[in-house]
Order: sequence, then C-alpha cells, then structure tokens
Amino acid sequence: MRHERPTRPGAFLLPAALLLLAFAAPSGAQEKPAAQSATTAVTPAAKTSAVTAASAPQDLARAAYESLGGDKFRDLKNMVLTGSVDLYAPNSTQSVPGTFGTITAGERVRHEIRSPFFSVSAIFDGERSYSSIRSFQMPPASKFGLPVLLKFAQPGYTVSALADKGKKKERAFRVTDPEGNATDFYVEIATGRITRYEIPFGDATYIMELKSFKTVDGVTVPTSFAQKLATSQGSFIAEFKVKEAKINQDLPADVFAIPAK
Repeated sequence: MRHERPTRPGAFLLPAALLLLAFAAPSGAQEKPAAQSATTAVTPAAKTSAVTAASAPQDLARAAYESLGGDKFRDLKNMVLTGSVDLYAPNSTQSVPGTFGTITAGERVRHEIRSPFFSVSAIFDGERSYSSIRSFQMPPASKFGLPVLLKFAQPGYTVSALADKGKKKERAFRVTDPEGNATDFYVEIATGRITRYEIPFGDATYIMELKSFKTVDGVTVPTSFAQKLATSQGSFIAEFKVKEAKINQDLPADVFAIPAK
C-alpha cells in the first residue's frame, strides 16, 4: 500500500517560485574558450577594490565586475555548484530542506532542486526555457542578474545611479540591457563586492543576497547565498549553502538539452 507523504504549508506554491528564483542564481561566463583546470586552487575570497561615496555608476559596475574575478569570471567555460537548501513559504518559519545543483555555461543554465516533498528542474539552453512544471514559462536567463553585469561595458548597455536606500556601507547602480531589462546591484563600499542584486519582473521582485565567498582559480564563487521572491502573497525564500564548487569542467553534451514533450 502506498502512503502519501505529508505536506508542509506552502509546499505546492514553492516549486513555481523556485523555478523563477533558479534563473536569478549566481551565474557567469560568456562561454569563451578556457583551459581545463588540472588542479583547482581554493582560497578565501580576496579583498577587492574599494569604492567611495563619489564613485560614478560606471566605476561601481567596474568594481563589481572585478570583485567576481574580472575577465577570468567572464571567460569561464562553466561553473558547477552543489549543496543544501532550506526553502520557506511566505509567512512561514518552518523550512523545507533539500539539495540543489546549478550548472552554468555562458548563458545556458540548468538548475535542480530535490526535497522530500517535491523536485523541480529548470533549463535554459541559450534560446529556449524549460521547467518541470507544465504551462510555467521561464524568462530568459540571459536578460538579468550577473550575465547582464558581465556586459555592462558593451554597446547598448547602460549603467545608471540608484539611491542607496539609506545604507551607508553600500552603493547602488542599475544595469539595463538594449531591450530595457534591468538589474539593480548593491556593492559594499569597503571592498566593491556585490552584496545583493534585485530584479524587477512583472509584479514580483527577485532578490539575491550574496553572503560569503571563496576564490577558485582566481574566480569568486559564492559559498552561501539567499534568494527571495517578493510577491503579493508574501516572500518565498531559499537559503543555499554550497558544499562543492567546480569550474571549467567537462560536461555531458546533453546537460542543457530540453526534454522532449
């Protein structure tokens, strides 16, 4: 006899929210050729360039770009993050635990979350989006977040100033792509490191908080981060802890393949 697993509050709302959060996750690389790393050097994240209260928006964007590893981050072949995640429905203090895996290569993304109550997957192959939830369409992953920051100096992209929301230790700026898609970035004045970025999309706002980092072969990768999807129903929150981070891996040819219908 098959027994149904119990559900927790918000368990049926979380998967759709997580798919949206997935494509706002840390990602990078413009998929330029990069040598396979024979060994991986892992060190604590290095101190980066400071910014000031007078720094121009372009200088803030440049400091944020350099804090990721600069051209080394841009030229990544791919990045693979795996670890644990705690998921919270709106107005809930009880989390749903799970595991996650994220693979990014250029503008292609694959994101998987597994929990005792549900499993979700999302893929963007560079042109098309797929989600494991039927009739749920994903926005293109290349239109917001870190992929937009990596292109801030390219023609058609604009960088503008933002109010700093009263936080004396942060500066803020916005990067907008040629189609008008915008991401708001907040950087720490002392280091120039990104503390969070926000993505307005429709009636919701996606917020990524980057809490801790390490350096892998000169590239800054997150070791702890939180994602929030602020909606009219409240905020869906996912807190991630990275247990393993790899870059420039040999990936299966079909890792970003869209499943047949």
